[in-house]
Amino acid sequence: MLKQVYQFDEGNADMKDLLGGKGANLAEMTRLGLPVPPGFTITTEACMSFLNTTKELSDELKKEIDEHLSLLEKKTNKSFEGDNDLLLVSVRSGAKFSMPGMMDTILNLGLNDETVEQLASLTEDEAFAYDCYRRLLQMFGNVVFGIDMQYFENYLTFYKQKHGVKLDSELSGNDLKQIVIEFKRIILEIKKKPFPQSAKEQLYLAIEAVFHSWNNERAHIYRELNHIPDDIGTAVNIQLMVFGNSGHTSGTGVAFTRNPATGEDKLFGEYLMNAQGEDVVAGIRTPEPIEQLKTEMPEVYDEFKRLAHLLEQHYRDMQDIEFTVEKGKLYILQTRNGKRTAQASVKIAVDLVEEGLIREEDALMTLNPDMISHLLHPEFSKVALEEAVKVSDVGLPASPGSAVGKICFDAATAKEWAARGEKVILMRQETSPEDIEGMVASEAIVTSRGGMTSHAAVVARGMGTCCVAGCSELDIDDFLKRVVYPGGQLNEGDIISVDGSNGVIYLGELDVEVTGTSHYFDTVMAWAKKHARLDVRMNAETVNDIETGLYFGADGIGLIRTEHMFFGAERLIQMRRFILSNSFMEREKALKVILEYQMEDFKEIFTTLNDLPGVIRLLDPPLHEFMPTKEEDIKHLATEMNVSPSEIERRLKELHEINPMLGHRGCRLGMTYPELYIMQSEAIIRSAIAMKRETGLDVTPEIMIPLVGTTKELSELKEKIELYLDALMEEEDITVFYRIGTMIELPRACLIADQLAKTADFFSFGTNDLTQMTFGFSRDDAAKYINDYVSKGVLPVDPFQTIDKDGVGELIKAAVEKGRSSTPDIKIGVCGELGGDPTSIEFFDDIGLDYVSCSPYRIPIAYISAAQSTIRRASHNK
Repeated sequence: MLKQVYQFDEGNADMKDLLGGKGANLAEMTRLGLPVPPGFTITTEACMSFLNTTKELSDELKKEIDEHLSLLEKKTNKSFEGDNDLLLVSVRSGAKFSMPGMMDTILNLGLNDETVEQLASLTEDEAFAYDCYRRLLQMFGNVVFGIDMQYFENYLTFYKQKHGVKLDSELSGNDLKQIVIEFKRIILEIKKKPFPQSAKEQLYLAIEAVFHSWNNERAHIYRELNHIPDDIGTAVNIQLMVFGNSGHTSGTGVAFTRNPATGEDKLFGEYLMNAQGEDVVAGIRTPEPIEQLKTEMPEVYDEFKRLAHLLEQHYRDMQDIEFTVEKGKLYILQTRNGKRTAQASVKIAVDLVEEGLIREEDALMTLNPDMISHLLHPEFSKVALEEAVKVSDVGLPASPGSAVGKICFDAATAKEWAARGEKVILMRQETSPEDIEGMVASEAIVTSRGGMTSHAAVVARGMGTCCVAGCSELDIDDFLKRVVYPGGQLNEGDIISVDGSNGVIYLGELDVEVTGTSHYFDTVMAWAKKHARLDVRMNAETVNDIETGLYFGADGIGLIRTEHMFFGAERLIQMRRFILSNSFMEREKALKVILEYQMEDFKEIFTTLNDLPGVIRLLDPPLHEFMPTKEEDIKHLATEMNVSPSEIERRLKELHEINPMLGHRGCRLGMTYPELYIMQSEAIIRSAIAMKRETGLDVTPEIMIPLVGTTKELSELKEKIELYLDALMEEEDITVFYRIGTMIELPRACLIADQLAKTADFFSFGTNDLTQMTFGFSRDDAAKYINDYVSKGVLPVDPFQTIDKDGVGELIKAAVEKGRSSTPDIKIGVCGELGGDPTSIEFFDDIGLDYVSCSPYRIPIAYISAAQSTIRRASHNK
């Protein structure tokens, strides 16, 4: 028969999958001889069996629980219903991963109308006994019977006010007897059944309630936010009660072995005398700092400090410890690796290595890569947030950071105001490449449409600019220059504060705190780069972005988006002249002007990069994105181009596409207008030649042809570009080495990767388009239903944020295998949004990619994730 229950002395720290984190740690501390109240753990497997079948405790499980209960009674010489000492237990949840406060706990289980009198007699303290009983009724009524805790709290508050009592601990035995009577009445009235007097019935019902709490809403949300699987279940820990509320030599508390906010190597925590654990959390009484315990109970403090140090040394990490003191005796109820801020996490990691307690690899594995972003972006002060008024909190946290500024509704105004020193927030229904100058000028970007991979989100992350996207409850009207939100209306020039880390917008100006990097951060990043197999490049094309990426240690650029270079005012005119041209000669004339601009751009990029590699994607978006849409803009363009507005409108109709994402874009533009790609390639090579002549720097550009779906597209374009560039270098009497590769972003390209690899010098996966092409999801519209899909379990994750291993992942894996079957040493990377996602990075590492590329501010996240993947694989291969 499958063993479903373990005594604490039967387990150890390596059994977290089966016993949960709390159960495994209780077993480990028992094994170490620490003062842990005895008990037993019901396994996570029993939980999942319960939830997946009848949702009732099976006879077999009840029998096993009874056997272990008997063992506990023998160990403690106590029993639920015996005439000797009374057994009372706590019933606590405990999943493999720490989920503090998300699931349920019941204390003082075993008391009833008779045994409460027995407890009063044994302890000679009627108030203590009835205080335990009222706590049990309150917790049991809430957890097991689902009665709102306010029913109990309201009566308790009413009773104390009526009788002039301030603190729970001041209630007399008679007071608490009256409260117990009322609590039982509340249960009977609401639940239509009495509180069970049988201790075993209480226990069975409590275990079922804790199992059920695995699926409560807050637990589900917590798992989703922290990427914890839904199918691992929770263990249940049954443990002998020790009483922190048994007088003035008793108490309870929580302490960390180091400061979880700063990382300082000093005990940090709080305690309450004459209290039980929930009193510390509830905030009914103000706890004392742990240092005060040294004055109040010096021997207990010294013993706790010794045990805290022992636990940190044993687990080799900062510990979060729950403890109780019963009549002067210290008990340890729980220990776990403590949650900490990003600042504390890097300091503790470095300190533990310098203390010789762990290795660099161990330190890296303690870090949460996503938290590192909090070190790199400003945050609103906690004091300011306490008084802040929200405009909206339904937006997507598209790009982290906190920013304050005046609302602008168009790019031109944003640019103008920023030029005169104003801080601005660009608010748009959605952004387009034409908004780029306004986006660059803005402190933050807010959109009412679009998802995590929308234009606004992608560009903002690339720039390290705060962004809230898809804030659907905002009615943004750029014509009337106003935004209507559920609580009122904002106008152009009004000040708002934007929290891109959490997707929240506030009224007015909130104070911002900037943390910046530190010695500890720099040390951790050096370790990550040292231990990562994958290189990490950046997606960047501006000097500021490139310098940011280099500051964080990028190994080069994995994606230079050349379309962003066309949206300066003068450049846009020439691009529009090219689009409106009716002949090859007219197009060539426009391209010659654009060539000069492109050469400036690439030379600036190469200078900043020095000798690091850079992948330059040739023009990708459809041509209509470069054209105006508003009537007044069309008239203005007609005047500039010396053509009639009707001519421009005719050309716009020609360019119009029903579905431009599947239309005339990417390499299809190069096939139709090869001179466009040749011009860009010429600009790249002429810039490299200039660098070589002026500075002696050998640049090896990597030219990438986007959206290839057939071998002929790639071979024909590559051949034309190579013929032109080779002739150019012969004419210039100089040689520059370059590579021409392709962006794999179509399912068909994945399936013919072995053929493409015979022509391409490298591959780079564009996961944004590959995901939307594979699923048939529009990445700009998917936000309307993706979250619903995830919450209902239709999809395990948002595939635009984390790799869809079964679909998109299999295509990428097949493409890698096929590509290397024909060209074993072909370099392969990824430059879509998934290049900065920790889970996706581990997948890319596992299938043998050479590098990932992400926005500059995600480079530290990517390095740590890549290092953790390498370390994890090495551990598995031992």
